[in-house]
Amino acid sequence: MIIAIDGPAAAGKGTLARRLAEKFNFAYLDTGALYRAVALSLIKDGYEPLNEEAARHAARTLNLDLLNDPDLRLEATGSAASYVAAMPDVRRNLMEFQRKFSESPPENKAGAVLDGRDIGTVICPNADLKFYVTASAEERAKRRVAEMKSRGVEADYAEILEDVTARDARDMDRKDAPLTKAEDAHLLDTTDLAIDAVFLRAAAIIENCIKPQ
Repeated sequence: MIIAIDGPAAAGKGTLARRLAEKFNFAYLDTGALYRAVALSLIKDGYEPLNEEAARHAARTLNLDLLNDPDLRLEATGSAASYVAAMPDVRRNLMEFQRKFSESPPENKAGAVLDGRDIGTVICPNADLKFYVTASAEERAKRRVAEMKSRGVEADYAEILEDVTARDARDMDRKDAPLTKAEDAHLLDTTDLAIDAVFLRAAAIIENCIKPQ
């Protein structure tokens, strides 16, 4: 079973995806982390995130050890990732990895949960279930600020809101695989919902799908 979860930054899709994978014992892939790893590779090698040749090479020879690098979750890495994710060659190089994961989950799991920006529209258009998780830009900025402060990192709300809005624009306006809700995706607006409520709603939809007919 393949479950695709898409949505903008800080909407809660990652937390939801991890909890659903744990509940149903499915494999989980944070596809955004792959793009962050490409971006982090550029940063560590001293390249600008708009350097397409360097990004193409980084995606083709991706060092998966970077997925465990603490710098992967820095704001600078996330911002750079939104630039490299708009590059067609980078997307093509990472697409095969994502599709293989969904079709043959590791550890012989019975299913896979993938979250990202184009899972239900491009990577896994035939996924068994699709969710589109979103929230207002203001709420997502508040969450990002709270998350950063919990790690002891100073954060300015106005700057974070500006970054969230800019990243939304880059994700939604790019020519190759823009962020958009798949027609058959279940919409989950988390602006005024706690993650537990969102999780229970999504889990119920999945259980209804997998129970014997």
